[in-house]
Amino acid sequence: MTPDHVIYIPMILIVGMFLGFILGARAARNQYDLERKREEERLAAKAEREKRRAEKKAASAATEAEASGETKAASDG
Repeated sequence: MTPDHVIYIPMILIVGMFLGFILGARAARNQYDLERKREEERLAAKAEREKRRAEKKAASAATEAEASGETKAASDG
């Protein structure tokens, strides 16, 4: 084994660790951003469902009020 290996092997290990750190940090950041985006989409979808549910409930209540009003008018007349 030549003395060059004393420098070469540790340098290759350091370069590998550096590249692994950079690529791992990028992958972790991308995963975090993806999870945050999914959570925002879930919250937006949930808000939209709640909005539709409230509109449907209001429309149903209005229809019931009209129907009960017509029933009262028919029974009065």
